[in-house]
Amino acid sequence: MSQAMDFDALRQAMADNYEQPEGPARNARAEQLLVEAEKLNIPLAVIEALGHQLKVYNYSSEKDKMFVPFARLLRMWDERPEDFDEYEIHSLHWVFKWMSAGMLDQPHIPLASIEKWLGEMEHRYRLAGHSERAVRSAEFSVAAHLGDVERAERAYAAWLAADRDTMADCHACELHGQGWWRAERGADAEALELWSPVLEGEYTCAHEPHTVLASSLVPLLRLGHVEEARAHHLRGFRLVRPMESMRGAYADHVEFCALSGNEARALELLAERPAYFTDSGDPRSKLDFLSVVTLLMDRLTSLGLGEQTVPGPAGRAWTARELGTHARGDALSLAARFDARNGTSRVSERARARMDRPPLVDRLPLGVRTARTAHAGHSAPAPAPVPRAVTEAAEPDLSALLAEARRLSGLRSPDAVEAWAEVSRAAEGHELDARARAEIADHAAMGRGPQGIELFHRAAELYAEADDPGEALAARARATYVHALSGGTEEALTVASELRQEVLALFAAGGTGVSQTASVLVGRARILMHCVDEAGGDAEDGSAEAGTGTRTGTGLVTAAEEAARELLALAEPQAGDDVPLASRAAEAQAMLGELAARSGDAEAAVETLSRAVETFVAAGLPWFAVEYDSRLAGIALHLGDTERAEQAARAALDHGGSYLEPTGQAQLHLQLAGILSGSGRFRPAAEHALEAAHWADEAGEAATLGAWARHQLGGFLLRQGRWAEAAEVLESALPDLTTDMHGDGAIVQTRWWLGDCLTELGEHREAAEHWLRAADIARHWPEQRDHAMLAHLAAEALGHAGLTAQADQAYARAGDLWRELGNVHGLVRSLRARAWAVVRTDAGLDGARELMQVAVRECESAIEGAPVASGSPSDSPSDSPGRSPEDEDARHRLVAELGHTFRQFGDLVARSMSDDAEEASARAAFEEALVHITRAVSVFDSLGYDFLDARTAAELAAGWLEADLERPEAASARARAVLSAYAGAETETAEARRAEAENMLRVVGTRPEG
Repeated sequence: MSQAMDFDALRQAMADNYEQPEGPARNARAEQLLVEAEKLNIPLAVIEALGHQLKVYNYSSEKDKMFVPFARLLRMWDERPEDFDEYEIHSLHWVFKWMSAGMLDQPHIPLASIEKWLGEMEHRYRLAGHSERAVRSAEFSVAAHLGDVERAERAYAAWLAADRDTMADCHACELHGQGWWRAERGADAEALELWSPVLEGEYTCAHEPHTVLASSLVPLLRLGHVEEARAHHLRGFRLVRPMESMRGAYADHVEFCALSGNEARALELLAERPAYFTDSGDPRSKLDFLSVVTLLMDRLTSLGLGEQTVPGPAGRAWTARELGTHARGDALSLAARFDARNGTSRVSERARARMDRPPLVDRLPLGVRTARTAHAGHSAPAPAPVPRAVTEAAEPDLSALLAEARRLSGLRSPDAVEAWAEVSRAAEGHELDARARAEIADHAAMGRGPQGIELFHRAAELYAEADDPGEALAARARATYVHALSGGTEEALTVASELRQEVLALFAAGGTGVSQTASVLVGRARILMHCVDEAGGDAEDGSAEAGTGTRTGTGLVTAAEEAARELLALAEPQAGDDVPLASRAAEAQAMLGELAARSGDAEAAVETLSRAVETFVAAGLPWFAVEYDSRLAGIALHLGDTERAEQAARAALDHGGSYLEPTGQAQLHLQLAGILSGSGRFRPAAEHALEAAHWADEAGEAATLGAWARHQLGGFLLRQGRWAEAAEVLESALPDLTTDMHGDGAIVQTRWWLGDCLTELGEHREAAEHWLRAADIARHWPEQRDHAMLAHLAAEALGHAGLTAQADQAYARAGDLWRELGNVHGLVRSLRARAWAVVRTDAGLDGARELMQVAVRECESAIEGAPVASGSPSDSPSDSPGRSPEDEDARHRLVAELGHTFRQFGDLVARSMSDDAEEASARAAFEEALVHITRAVSVFDSLGYDFLDARTAAELAAGWLEADLERPEAASARARAVLSAYAGAETETAEARRAEAENMLRVVGTRPEG
């Protein structure tokens, strides 16, 4: 640092340092600045540097260091109070409160010293003429920490009763403390009511709503308000994450995750802050942190994950069980130190209660990507247990198991396969007849894909041995269908046709039943449907001879339809209470519905698929209806029947129930989310997208289907104005979105949404980065409007971030793109924005003026090239032959753009004058500005009543310039013109304009007429 640093440079350096992230580096810089301050030999410089040092210590992990600079400040005040200016006097008394809280947080400071300090604070505040509000608040904190409820309640009442003055904490901080106490006393609802103004943004400060959001998490879970709890976590953690001093609030978020089934997320949070395990400058927040670490580790151990590696203190690897033991020991040791100082057991009791708190929610999806713990995640709902006909015994009753498996097969239950697997296990070492062995092989083949083909053929042999030739043909048909799915379509179709002929002949001869025949027919129909799917748009042109399977005759679609109708004609009349036959009939109806949809007859498809669903459900087979419910939803949506689409999508979820696999859950929730969002119901859409993300993660598809679900969820949250939640979710999705899997459009949209969110959150530099990176992708697209828009948005964000030069470059890029696209409005707006940016650079007003002039010329040129007809711009299109309503609207918008450009031109010139500008320069600038704004008034006036508000705003701006130029009559005339324009109008804008016009008349010394 230069030896020549003066007081102003020191102050700037301290201001710059305070803007740096909290932590040891900022603290070290503050220590250096104190050394520099002492070189100036200016007492106030030292006082300010000590205050700066104290402040950065307080907001860091080194809180214990703040007592030294405070003691020095207090000594300087006692010795030479005249060295302190008004601000530093206020600051000195303000940090008395920090000392009280800081002493309480340090177990080595005796209780007697803390009580003595409270008395000292009260005395000094009284001498300075301050209210006792801050003193009673500090006393309350001491009493609450000690567990002295009676004293705490007295101090709490006195705190609220005392007058608020300049020493009182801000409203947000006070409400946090008050709500915390109500929650401690078990009044969660009262706590949330107290916190409401902070949560809703009415009161904020540097650390609020950060701590209120964190403190609200457990009360919300206890009250069952899980959606609010999730939102507060996503919103609050985003605020807490970069602030090193907020270890206590950080611990609240870890605790929330541990109590809501998000143990994996909690581990990620621990991994982000390894220093929190050991930083010792604030022992009370360390105790809070170690307590929730213990809670989390014990939770993992109870889930069977005690040996899982977890983040912990540096220097060694930790398992959950080891870290739990270590953290509990350190936490209780710290608590014991506090209790020894306090003479109570309150701190240890509170720490133990927190460590042993049971989970409050079994599963609360958060929407953000989290690496799953090995067993701690929650899988799909378990299927209904297989009913047992016998009591469990050491040796299963094979005959009972066999009977139960056959019963479930007859019901077409999804549990049948597992029931047969249990039979297979129990049958080891037992002799079974050919029929039972056939059934075991048949069911073992199901779900094995190509590996099951051989088992199906073995089952066919055993069925034949059991004298059931029809079931043997059915097993061969199942093997043939799997062969088709494995790539052998042509051969499978030939075999299926042969099997059809055999079974029909057998059925006609009375050698087999309807059920076996239907099983063979459904196999062939499925193969034909698979051929149609494979052929895609060529299905109508392809052919399949019904008898042989060779592609030489009837089209595939026709063949498939005939096969489905044949199946339906066989199964439907015989179905009755026969569940398998009802299933075949329903599947045939579904095939016909699919074929109708493929042929473009959506209405017929809906009707037929609806019958299929009804048949499945009536037969007690709702799980088979899921696929067709989902298909119905898509077709209904295509037809514009949103209500029916929603009903079908909800039915799919209901019908699938506990039998849906996680991937199916994710896909169906996403489908319903899309339907809901299409009708503007973004809140329920977000709920289903959240579920989709959770189930995709459970399915192991976090990086594929899960990323898409998070992308959608982020968009739905954004549309509700839930910026922080949306940003967390979108940032979580972004690393997994890839061009190959999701398309570059999804990546661009995610970054675009992120830019929107971050802008709303005031994170302009980060918003610009996302928009620029999205623009780099979009610049390769054939259509360049998105590229231009993204470049323009990035420029705006860079300007808000104070990066003027970069903003100018981005605006120039956007302007070039708008020009290439022929978008005059975009071009003109980028030129105006560049002018506002350039006026703050070395180019100054001259550079800005040149850009505004270009913007004016672009508008005028576009207006000249627009369709023109006689009459004024306010004429109706019918009065302007040859000019369409669209042409007229386009021309009006161009004229309005010119008016806005003149208005901004005038504003820019007027505002370019600094307060210390020479009178002649200022007057010349105001004259020039007045010319531009007067032209804006004229342009808006030409557009008629629709632009009245824009005209009167410009008229008033011109009036104030007239006043600055000492022309009261001209200013008065403009004010009266505005009053006249709004005579009798009752709108909010009219009232505001009239109020400003009347104020102008008062300022220039003229009374309003009338």
